[in-house]
Amino acid sequence: MLFRNVAELIERCESEGVSISELMIQQEMAVRERSREEVFGQMEENLKVMEDAVEEGLKGVRSHSGLTGGDAVLIQNYIQNHTPLSGNLLMDAVSKAVATNEVNAAMGTICATPTAGSAGCVPGTLFAVKNQLKPTREQMVRYLFTSGAFGFVVANNASISGAAGGCQAEVGSAAGMAAAAIVEMAGGTPAQSAEAMAITLKNMLGLVCDPVAGLVEVPCVKRNAMGASNAVVAADMALAGVTSRIPCDEVIDAMYKIGQTMPVALRETAQGGLAATPTGRELEAKVYGINLKSE
Repeated sequence: MLFRNVAELIERCESEGVSISELMIQQEMAVRERSREEVFGQMEENLKVMEDAVEEGLKGVRSHSGLTGGDAVLIQNYIQNHTPLSGNLLMDAVSKAVATNEVNAAMGTICATPTAGSAGCVPGTLFAVKNQLKPTREQMVRYLFTSGAFGFVVANNASISGAAGGCQAEVGSAAGMAAAAIVEMAGGTPAQSAEAMAITLKNMLGLVCDPVAGLVEVPCVKRNAMGASNAVVAADMALAGVTSRIPCDEVIDAMYKIGQTMPVALRETAQGGLAATPTGRELEAKVYGINLKSE
């Protein structure tokens, strides 16, 4: 294994003069005992799945429960007909993150990054910054390897599971992965990618997992929207030279410890948070055909 944490990742990149994506490719080759072509080809397939999901979501889809769908289209219409206060790129990332998660909620095919519930942040940001940075297809695939390197660290040192660590472990991790990848694609250094990951994740610490009716729809879809926007802003901050006073590995460790102390009701059980609100319970009853008056 070439690296176990972010500090080792950055140290190795700097000492060998390689990018994060390149080191992750080398690690995949070593761990999976596969050729560069095989490893790269598999990631290209993942990219195509993401691309298709974004395109499908932007055409308009609805979930079987009826809780989510159509918001990605609304946001794109808004971008085309107004001047977004937060800027076109940011709102484009939001719309594409939402599109991906709406496809997931509609039982479509997505690529878990790192989970299905947090699958919108990485592709949402990728296909938004693509319009400005004009990357080659190889650079787009490398974007996924860069995000994967940070996801690898989180998965092996903390958690990417909402049930284990709340939504901070899912959308928080996904947003941090996206921020790091944006930085590399924009020409930033490996160290700046780590700063972007840290800035993103530490501002999503404590985020609970409280899916209404136990479905990965409300508030999950909109949390991916905010995760994508968090990633874009954090990437810009890191590229500007802003650093995190708390090192990235320590932020990841803090996230893990917060998740361990988080009440079970706030870890994907649909027992607390938004799921336990009066409207949350009404929506749950409607989805499952429960008569609340007889309960």
